[in-house]
Amino acid sequence: MVLKNGLRPDTATGDIPRLYPFPPLRKRPSGDNEEQLDDTQYQQRLVEGFQEGVSQGFAKGVEEGREKGFTQGVSQGFIEGNLKGRIEAQQIEKAAFQQASRPFSLLIEQMNQALAGHEIRRREELLQLVEKVTHQVIRCELALQPTQILALIDEALAGLPTKPEQLKIYLNPQEFQRIQDIEPEKTLDWGLKADPEMQVGECRIITESAELDIGCKHRLDQCMQGLQANLLPETSYEAR
Repeated sequence: MVLKNGLRPDTATGDIPRLYPFPPLRKRPSGDNEEQLDDTQYQQRLVEGFQEGVSQGFAKGVEEGREKGFTQGVSQGFIEGNLKGRIEAQQIEKAAFQQASRPFSLLIEQMNQALAGHEIRRREELLQLVEKVTHQVIRCELALQPTQILALIDEALAGLPTKPEQLKIYLNPQEFQRIQDIEPEKTLDWGLKADPEMQVGECRIITESAELDIGCKHRLDQCMQGLQANLLPETSYEAR
């Protein structure tokens, strides 16, 4: 059997199924007391709800950002503070060490100055000793072989560009006397003369165009200047 609504009764029990009343998709206004919204009010409330959601979201984001920033700031501040503290501690320790080691630095500087002064004095004494010994050797050689100074005169005259027409050679009186005793002809040929103001080993040649100092002291001074330039480069040699 088929009912008017198209339903069939249950063949086993004979019960007739009931229809379920589904609620409508949109409620209809039931009376004058219910609020009815037009499009303008609906749009306004929609905007207000959106603004409220934005405000709540912004406030929540600010709070979460503040908490997160605080946590990161504490961590970063701890790291930077620890690093800064180490640097400051190192600077303080370095300054304290320099302050404590300053007396030792002064002692080392004074010791170096004393050693440098001692080395300079030692070299000066060495130069003086060399000069004195050389003077003594020259005196002994000239006393034993006075004619050695004649070799110096020959060398100087050979170095002149032309043979001099006028020639005078001045010697120490002691050396002049020895040469005159050994080779009197040289005394006449070269015009040797004695000069009381000249020291042993000194010799001065005078021609019409030049004057030469070929004495041993002049050559010794040149040698001593070269020696002092190596031993004491910051000082100048003074002939004694």
